[in-house]
Amino acid sequence: MENNNFYEVQRFRQFWLWGLMLIVCLAVSLPFCWLLYEQLILGRQWGDRPLGPTVLYIITPVFILLGPVISYMFYQMRLETRVGEAGLLINFFPLTKRIIAYDEIKTCQACTYRPVREYGGWGIRYGWKKGIAYNVSGNQGVQLELVHGKRLLIGSQRPNELAQAINVRLSQGL
Repeated sequence: MENNNFYEVQRFRQFWLWGLMLIVCLAVSLPFCWLLYEQLILGRQWGDRPLGPTVLYIITPVFILLGPVISYMFYQMRLETRVGEAGLLINFFPLTKRIIAYDEIKTCQACTYRPVREYGGWGIRYGWKKGIAYNVSGNQGVQLELVHGKRLLIGSQRPNELAQAINVRLSQGL
């Protein structure tokens, strides 16, 4: 942390999450592969109004590719947090980017929270009474109270460093 700056990048790399994504991808694509095999290779019709071969040739690759495409996009997602001259940057790539000026921040403190109970999980979440959360893993972060009364939680693997960097900027009046 040089010149009171802070930078952190976090990604969704939880083993259980990728296992769940694999299961969902297989659950979506395998039935279409089986349907294609049954109707076009074995000649067995499915249901009273089976899909025609053209439709099967179109939708099966779509459903097979949908899983890897969504997985790749999810793999590219990241939460970047930067404390710098211009303000506090929160970039949840590729979904949103937000800069909070230091004069908008009333208080800042490192905290431990319950992601599922308080915010409904990880990602960009809206807590019932807790405000907005940007988090990708774990249960630690920095709770901000903004001057207009709203609250914002930023998940971090280094919450004390992040809070210290923000508080130094706040004490400098930047």
